[in-house]
Amino acid sequence: MICGGTVEHDVAIAPRLTESASAVFAVLAEAGSATRPQLASLAGLSKPTVSSAVAELEGFRLAAHSGTASSGTGRSAAVYRLGPAAGAVLAVDLGPALTRVRGCALDGTLLAEATGSRDDAVDVVRDALFSLPGDAPLRSIVVAVGDVTAEEDARPATAKARPVFDAVAVTLPRGVPVHLENNVNCAALAELHEGAAIGRDTFGYLRIGVGIGLGIVVGGRVLRGANGAAGELARLPYPWDDDLDPRHEALEEYIGARSLLRRAAESWQDGEEPCPRTADQLFALAGEGRAAARAVVDRHAVDVGRLAAAVTAVLDPGLIVLGGSTGSDPQLLAGVRAELERLSWPTEVVSSTVGDLGTVVGAARLAVARGVQTVTEAARTRH
Repeated sequence: MICGGTVEHDVAIAPRLTESASAVFAVLAEAGSATRPQLASLAGLSKPTVSSAVAELEGFRLAAHSGTASSGTGRSAAVYRLGPAAGAVLAVDLGPALTRVRGCALDGTLLAEATGSRDDAVDVVRDALFSLPGDAPLRSIVVAVGDVTAEEDARPATAKARPVFDAVAVTLPRGVPVHLENNVNCAALAELHEGAAIGRDTFGYLRIGVGIGLGIVVGGRVLRGANGAAGELARLPYPWDDDLDPRHEALEEYIGARSLLRRAAESWQDGEEPCPRTADQLFALAGEGRAAARAVVDRHAVDVGRLAAAVTAVLDPGLIVLGGSTGSDPQLLAGVRAELERLSWPTEVVSSTVGDLGTVVGAARLAVARGVQTVTEAARTRH
């Protein structure tokens, strides 16, 4: 739990539900809306049990009648959705440059969103909280950060991220569970459910930008590792050389966007164009066919391809989704595929389709799952 905050918002304790009501609530949150026969089928319960469970949920305002639906026999059936007391969740992406926040209902419906600079993170979170319905109790908050290796103290493992996180923490309402998650893992979940990996339950999401990271999805679930640090590619020993010792996070330093621009400056020979100052400018010039920019981007594709080959050798994911501020650019695809094919076995490589919103979209999915769990877990502790 994280205490403190200046934003007034309803924080309610979930009622203790029967196991059947808990099961029906969970499937209703997943479905968005459903009739009682549909709920019975989804929950694997009898129709009388579902009728009793729906009545219980309606009594707590956790479910509500939302209309009727006609069946093939001509009969009409009542349709139910989550009620006003089901609540809402908050997802916060504390990115290196931008802060993105989403508020969602427990069925995933978007209720509020806000975006601003990292320096304005507190205001961005506050704006999103004020935009949520005032009568919707907050059930869960997920904060995505760049490095999570321990959940116990509910703070980012990277010292650089802690001041921003601590400032945001005091804005959050008291009594709401706050969960930290790695930002790359969140983006991987977004690709799994809404992006380039739909229909694939095992893949690797390789993020290349200012930093590097890997989201590992196996069997439809994110692999976090014993310390929560699975996929921290920045920690791979680099370089491997007879005359050089590996340095801490040297691989990220080499492949990251800052070094990419530095290498561009060192090799720039295009007298007609000034050396690009941002990765976006570099890729734009490469897309226009500028030889100097094209050479730097092509070399970057080879480097990313070698990293993808290392990932493939360990995980054999079958699919690698390239994301991040530079990794998602389609100009890298051909070079990455070629280098991966040269060094490893056949592995599909595609570009991200959720883009910059991937982290907050995935964090919102996690927050919804946590929020539903908050409501339903009371049934498991019922005496």
